[in-house]
Amino acid sequence: MGNIILETRGLTKHYGGVQALEDANFTLHAGEHVAVVGDNGAGKSTFVRQITGVEQRTSGQIFFDGQEVNYAGPLEAREAGIETVFQTLALADDLDVPSNLFLGRELFKLRLGPFSWLDRRAMRDRTLEALKTTAVKIPNVDNPIRNMSGGQRQCVAIARTAAFASKLVIMDEPTAALGVQETAQVENIIRGLKERGIPMILISHNLRQVFDLVDRIVVFRRGRIVASLKREETDGNDIVSYITGVKGNSEGAYA
Repeated sequence: MGNIILETRGLTKHYGGVQALEDANFTLHAGEHVAVVGDNGAGKSTFVRQITGVEQRTSGQIFFDGQEVNYAGPLEAREAGIETVFQTLALADDLDVPSNLFLGRELFKLRLGPFSWLDRRAMRDRTLEALKTTAVKIPNVDNPIRNMSGGQRQCVAIARTAAFASKLVIMDEPTAALGVQETAQVENIIRGLKERGIPMILISHNLRQVFDLVDRIVVFRRGRIVASLKREETDGNDIVSYITGVKGNSEGAYA
């Protein structure tokens, strides 16, 4: 197993009197792909929002790439090397595909304070290269995002993440709204990340997908991590037992 790339210790998030996340201890090793599963409201997305700085944790510690971190927002997390596909996608509807891929990291021909010129050709060329690498098919990259189907929008967000992936990728239900063909595309992107040695956290309700793609499965229930199991040492029935509470904390194997 490689070095630890991400670790949380006692990560906790309360919304008033609601305990959305409680004492989450989690590790992710270099090159490892881990699935985070659980029922709706189990704390999965809350967990990701704390890691990426979308929300500030109530208590606990986060360590990334060997350093304790406290990101003020997702931009800081991205600059540190964490690329995330959120369920909301975070795309700009009025911009085309290259502008969305390079949103916040635009390429310039010249930068002179307010007098700056974008290098639109370079961004378009790199966008086409990224789409080719990830096998994402967009008929016209110059179209505004708002004119695209839900599946195309999702694929653009995922292609953006894969193109700039450096140290860690997080995907929150990346195929929930996709058809069979688009889902297969996304799963191939995830396999490509694995081949490149880029660690990933995958939040998914699709257990078939989980068992096809990851090394380890972490189960959340009522805001707590109740199991961390190697894929080859468990099965779907076992995972469902943890999700539903038939099995509990005492039986979880933590890593």
